[in-house]
Amino acid sequence: MRTLLRYLLDQRELRDHAAFLPHFKQAAGELAEFEQNPAIATLVPARATFEGWYYGTRRPQRESRRVLVRLLGYSIDELWAEVPEGTVPAVPTLIGTSRAEGQAEPGLTMHEMKRTGAMAARRAMDFALGAERNQVGDEALGFLQDEVARIVELYPRIPLSEIWDDLANAQEDTFRILEGGRARPSQLRDLHFMATVLSFLMAKGSHDMGESRTALQQARVAAFCAQNAEHTGLMAAVDGLKSLISYWAGRPEDALHYAQQGATRAPNLRGTVSVWLPGLEARAAALLGDEEAVRAANQRSEVLREQVVPDDLDALGGLLTYPELKQLYYMVESEVLLGHGDSQLAARAEEAVRGFSDPDQSHWAFGDLAGSQCNLALVRLYAEDLDGAATAIRPVLDLTPGHRNNGIVRSAERVRNALGRAPVRSAALAGDLRAEIAMYEPSRPALLR
Repeated sequence: MRTLLRYLLDQRELRDHAAFLPHFKQAAGELAEFEQNPAIATLVPARATFEGWYYGTRRPQRESRRVLVRLLGYSIDELWAEVPEGTVPAVPTLIGTSRAEGQAEPGLTMHEMKRTGAMAARRAMDFALGAERNQVGDEALGFLQDEVARIVELYPRIPLSEIWDDLANAQEDTFRILEGGRARPSQLRDLHFMATVLSFLMAKGSHDMGESRTALQQARVAAFCAQNAEHTGLMAAVDGLKSLISYWAGRPEDALHYAQQGATRAPNLRGTVSVWLPGLEARAAALLGDEEAVRAANQRSEVLREQVVPDDLDALGGLLTYPELKQLYYMVESEVLLGHGDSQLAARAEEAVRGFSDPDQSHWAFGDLAGSQCNLALVRLYAEDLDGAATAIRPVLDLTPGHRNNGIVRSAERVRNALGRAPVRSAALAGDLRAEIAMYEPSRPALLR
């Protein structure tokens, strides 16, 4: 596969490791000086590493990613986008002109100015967090609170690779303050709250990459922090996350246990997490084929919806709130897993897809949209509407590899399994879709190598 990276290196006659290395070292030195991090200047990719980048078989890690962005002027996702032979790529630059060209346009692009501003803000945050050696000030804590709110909002809306480093850094900053003993007693609850939320998202990120064991480790850390924060809603939310991780890992008994444990732990909750838990219970029960338990859990979630009083988790949004549309998506999925597909369920599946189709809505999440589309495809397959199923799943199959997280891949596999059953199994279209879905999973979901 020819990537944009390879195209740019070919254009600049840098396809040879010896020719490439001086330019890389110069960009690394500039980045090291800008970030005041001398270690970056020592980066020297080996020939095998360079060739892996050049041929698209290996992605750079951490600092090397940022050096390449500075050198060539494009994001990592853009650099690893395929450029078919004989074509000229048409993607916007992050930097007016790359360092490798040896020229510079007058002034900076707005994108580059924003990127530089973000890097400077991160450096300032590092300074504020480290400057107060004996005590954590309110401004430093405010930095963290703003960062947590930003990450929570972005997480369901963009590929994991675009937020992962920021998420890991924020968790590290929070742990560092807690471990350093510099926080005042009045700040500890807020810090443990933030540590819970960040560990919750780190667990979800590991789950999105298909690493259920690591995800559960992070979830246990989140549970520990939630207890220290004395926040019942977060404790219940972490139980819900454990249920979600177990559900997609193919452990429905564990998924059912964690969902029920969360509901038992917080019987008086009025935030939307109280509605999420029976929704999770219904999906787990559906995997176990317990139709009566599915009905009871879904009915309980409808009753609890009428009693909702939004809380501080709902105010944060993102994965920490459970809107009515997502409740509909979960209900449809629980029915689909039981093998149902009548016209009424089809109408509700279509409603879920329509509801998640507007990315400008605050509840929009690419994962929920893809899951709803896979459910609609399954409903249509149960009604022997192969063309309708193909139309429903097509947007999922067209997602870029960076968007194909573990839940989306597993949802697509359910459609593939249904395509292998009679009477649609013998159709040519069914065979084509099965073959396409078989190749769908990237080598590492959500975070590509």
